[in-house]
Amino acid sequence: MNLRDHLPPENIVLDLAPPSKAILIKQLSALAAERLALDAGGIARALINRENLGSTGIGGGIAIPHAGVKGIDRHFCLFARLVKLVDFEAVDEQPVDLVFLLLNPESRRDHLNILSCIARRMREEETAAAIRRAASPQDVHSRLCLADA
Repeated sequence: MNLRDHLPPENIVLDLAPPSKAILIKQLSALAAERLALDAGGIARALINRENLGSTGIGGGIAIPHAGVKGIDRHFCLFARLVKLVDFEAVDEQPVDLVFLLLNPESRRDHLNILSCIARRMREEETAAAIRRAASPQDVHSRLCLADA
């Protein structure tokens, strides 16, 4: 599984500044809706419903909000680096600054492979540190997809 197949450089957003988890989800939904030509409200509702089952904050300052969404036929991934930490109710109770949004076609259940790939890459402390220092979306993309080469 190659992360570069699901996360193009144009879906990397640096220095997003949401004041809360709720606003972050709305901002991510709006960015995804713009790229997918879908309703941002529908995406936000799907993400909020998933978050209500349990936080997608995986620890180490990283969150991977994800949900099945009507109207898409392939997985959609977007990465956002936040300007300041946001409480995401993560498993380690630490706020997040690195967020991967993953939207899945409702009829597919193979998104766990992508979630696993993201989690493996971000478990590498040097990868997360390099992404936090990156100067451009291209730098982030190169670092995330380094292991895919």
